[in-house]
Amino acid sequence: IGGADMPVVVSMLNSYSGWAAAATGFMLSNDLLIVVGALVGSSGAILSYIMCNAMNRSFISVIAGGFGTTAAAPKAAGGAAAEPVGEVNPILAAETAEMLREAKNVIIVPGYGMAVAQAQHTVFEITRTLREKGVNVRFGIHPVAGRMPGHMNVLLAEAKVPYDIVFEMDELNDDFPDTDVAIVIGANDIVNPAAQDDPTSPIAGMPVLEVWKARTSIVMKRSMASGYAGVDNPLFYKDNNRMLFGDAKKMLDEVLVALKS
Repeated sequence: IGGADMPVVVSMLNSYSGWAAAATGFMLSNDLLIVVGALVGSSGAILSYIMCNAMNRSFISVIAGGFGTTAAAPKAAGGAAAEPVGEVNPILAAETAEMLREAKNVIIVPGYGMAVAQAQHTVFEITRTLREKGVNVRFGIHPVAGRMPGHMNVLLAEAKVPYDIVFEMDELNDDFPDTDVAIVIGANDIVNPAAQDDPTSPIAGMPVLEVWKARTSIVMKRSMASGYAGVDNPLFYKDNNRMLFGDAKKMLDEVLVALKS
């Protein structure tokens, strides 16, 4: 099982536990076990189906094999592994704050890196500061962002981010061309343009947030390491993209200080 498929496997195992509980309920003639087991089993199965659709994967392919495990990397014309072409454009926290200050429309795309750094509260402070300055800030949530569906929604709700500015992927994708700055916080595969542009990519056909269509995209990562699916991201090399390297919490704290100064 590949790393990108693990959330599906987790929900599938949750589903199995429900069906096992329901079967135990039949054996013991316990109606409560039957009802609870059926609820857990069916909800886990539905969740697995939704996540497979979000990744453009069939349930059978998830069980039979995974991303980056046995499949060979795509080959270029010369026989070497195909790699994105271009240079990375790094950016500093102060420059990021200046871009945000001058923007009118900002979309924030959170990922698992935000959860690891526990940066959601700083994200809320930045959001509140920008909204007080008249900037239209919204959040774009991919169905499989984080470890499980709803992971990012829970983190943002915990940080008291207003729910009316949190949108699903399908609600925001058409708005990126009119967005001044799109910030990606610790996400990778869910913003990978190779899913649309490269038919040989392991994630080809997977729905993604089209952050590269914004006037400027800023990706926050610790390094250039590949994401959950184990494939490189051409977004990093686009002319309108900037890379803010470092721990998300530390970098966002610096951005917040610069915004308030």
